[in-house]
Amino acid sequence: MTPTTQPGQLGFTFEAPKAAPVPAQRRIWTVGELVGDVRESIEREYADLWLEGEISNYRAAPSGHTYFTLKDGDSQLSAVLFRRQASLLRFRPEDGLHVLVRGKVSVFEQRGQMQLIAEFMEPVGAGSLQIAFEQLKARLQAEGLFDPERKRPLPAFPHCIGIVTSPTGAVIRDFLNVGNRRHDALNVLLYPATVQGATAAIEVAAGIEYFNRERTVDVIVIARGGGSLEDLAPFNSELLARAIAASEIPIVSAIGHETDFTIADFAADLRAPTP
Repeated sequence: MTPTTQPGQLGFTFEAPKAAPVPAQRRIWTVGELVGDVRESIEREYADLWLEGEISNYRAAPSGHTYFTLKDGDSQLSAVLFRRQASLLRFRPEDGLHVLVRGKVSVFEQRGQMQLIAEFMEPVGAGSLQIAFEQLKARLQAEGLFDPERKRPLPAFPHCIGIVTSPTGAVIRDFLNVGNRRHDALNVLLYPATVQGATAAIEVAAGIEYFNRERTVDVIVIARGGGSLEDLAPFNSELLARAIAASEIPIVSAIGHETDFTIADFAADLRAPTP
C-alpha cells in the first residue's frame, strides 16, 4: 500500500504483490559427463600448439610410450609422447633438458587431469641438433654398435649393388657414371627413398630391409649429397642406425661431403665420400 502524492487530498493506492521468481532448474552432472565436456572443449580450443619448457620426471615405459612433465617457473603440465612419435625423435629426452614441443592439449578422463599429447619434440637453443647427435652417438657407442668387430667385409668384386637414395637427385646419376667407368659389368638396383625430411629415416631403413629380404644384392649403399646439419638429420636417426646394424648384407654409407659425419657413417661397414 503506497500513499498518493496528488495535492489537496489524501489517499492510497494498492499494488499487486510481485510473483516470486521461479528457481532455475538444477542441472546435475555426472563426473564423467563434466570431464568429457571439458575435454571436448579443451581439445577444440588447443588442437595444435607449440609449447616450450623444461623436462622433468621423464619415464620411458615398456610399451614404448614416454611420459614426462613439462614445467616453466611455477607451472607444470603432464605430457605423453606415444611410441611411434617417440621412435622418430632425433635425440634422447632427459630431465633438465629445455625443449620445444608440438602437440594438442587433452584431458585424461580417468584422472580428470589435463595433459599434453606430444607429436614432435626438439631441444631448444644453439646446437640443439648437435646435442642430439652427441647423445645418440655416445649411447650407441656404449652399446658396441660401432665396434670394429661388428663390421662386415665387402666383396672385392660385387656383381650387384643395391642403392637407397632419391631417384631424382644428382647422387644417383653420379653413382651410375662412376660405376660405368670403373666396373661396367656391375648391376645396380635402386630403392627410391626420400633423403631429407621427417620420413626419410623410415624410408631408407625400409630400403635396407627390402634388400635383406630379397637377397638380390651383394652390397647396399645408402647415399645422399652434402647439406646442413638439419638436411642430414635423418641419417642421425637411431631407427636408421639400428637398421644398418641389423643388416646381414654389408652397407656402405655415402652421405654428404668428406667433412660431414653422421650416425649412419659409424654404424655402416664402410664410409665413403659421395661419387
